[in-house]
Amino acid sequence: MDVQVGFGQGQQISHGRTVWGRRLGRPAIIRVDRGGRRDHDAAGGRRDDRCPADRPAACWECVTALLNRIHRVEDGQRIEGVVRPVFIHNFSYHLTNLLVFADGAINCWEWVDLDGLRQKLECGWVVTEVPEGGEISAFELGRWKASEPSFGLTPEMLLGEVADDIERLNDRPDSTGRCLAVLDRYLESRDEADRLALREAYLAIPEHKRHYSLGDMDNKDRPLVILCTDVGEPPIGGWFRDENVTEAMREWALQYFADRDRAHAEYESRRPADDPPEPAAGTIHFGGRVYPKGWPEDAGIDVLQNEYPSAIEVGGVVYPSVTHAYWALSTADPEARERIRAAERPYEARKTAEETPRVENWSQVRTAVMAALLRAKYAQHPDLAEVLLGTGDAPIGYSGVDSDHWITRGGKGRNWVGRLLELVRSELQAQKAGIPFA
Repeated sequence: MDVQVGFGQGQQISHGRTVWGRRLGRPAIIRVDRGGRRDHDAAGGRRDDRCPADRPAACWECVTALLNRIHRVEDGQRIEGVVRPVFIHNFSYHLTNLLVFADGAINCWEWVDLDGLRQKLECGWVVTEVPEGGEISAFELGRWKASEPSFGLTPEMLLGEVADDIERLNDRPDSTGRCLAVLDRYLESRDEADRLALREAYLAIPEHKRHYSLGDMDNKDRPLVILCTDVGEPPIGGWFRDENVTEAMREWALQYFADRDRAHAEYESRRPADDPPEPAAGTIHFGGRVYPKGWPEDAGIDVLQNEYPSAIEVGGVVYPSVTHAYWALSTADPEARERIRAAERPYEARKTAEETPRVENWSQVRTAVMAALLRAKYAQHPDLAEVLLGTGDAPIGYSGVDSDHWITRGGKGRNWVGRLLELVRSELQAQKAGIPFA
């Protein structure tokens, strides 16, 4: 059966038509995933655990991965992928996306695997450069002639890069990660066999990626090249034009890695001065619990719900609960505001408010209103404030039937009630500590 491919936030477009293939069996749809799983701490110069190549510096691949992640769903299974630009030579040179997936499937307007991509490169269907005067076409962008073109990517480089993409998509070390693992082994053993293995692993990195293997903007991969090169031999790789490697250069390279490892250890053990001495507690979830027969005498943490009957005075008016106050203030109808305030239950207050017009730009001011109401609740009810303080520094996940703006609901909810409760809790702590913050 055919495989349907779509691009760009679920849009069904690719080169002015839907792309069809016959490799993958059952129908599958590919969608761009702008929320790629990789993360990067540029300030600290470290990737997080989800980045399979744990390199000790900012890596452009991690940045672009966030933008270039895609996936397809086949037989109910999500298969991760990435895209990268290539040229397809079909009369003119089409600047398009090469789709690479974790299962090794590759789409270049046809479904192939890595060996198939090599064949497409050999026959000239996929190309990495355009000759002088060649017509370049980009869908819905335009056409132009190549004038004094300059390209630095070879077919072998592209194949190596795609092979690395597949490894990373499967959470396996790519060629750079494998090289760095051999480097660690050599630095520990200083054995010549390990150094020769390091040389082999280094040369297995796609040539255009070797400079980034150490993540060092200044030295680039020079220390690694020096270790990989025999003493008396010119630096391997063909990039550095130094004189033949000497024992002094080898000692410099070894000292470089010793200094690097020491700096990494210091960074790993460092804690920001304003961080808590212990990790934050696990998330506390509450909200949305209903008591049809009335609230119990001891409602526990549920007293933090906005529906809990704790009267608050706001603007000279007393409301039975935060929910009553919120919905009463939301309406532009003064008579309706009083009916909402007088509603017997929070549910009835909300239902009454739904039938009335909202204050102009209510969605833009509602968060500030809720913050003020929560501050009033815990300022006017010290016993409830103690319950809130009892949650410590735990994140608060607030549930219920309210708007996604207020609650947690999978990946959609913004949890503003939970976040505001954390803010009020912090303010209460500051007040107890006597900090003059306001």
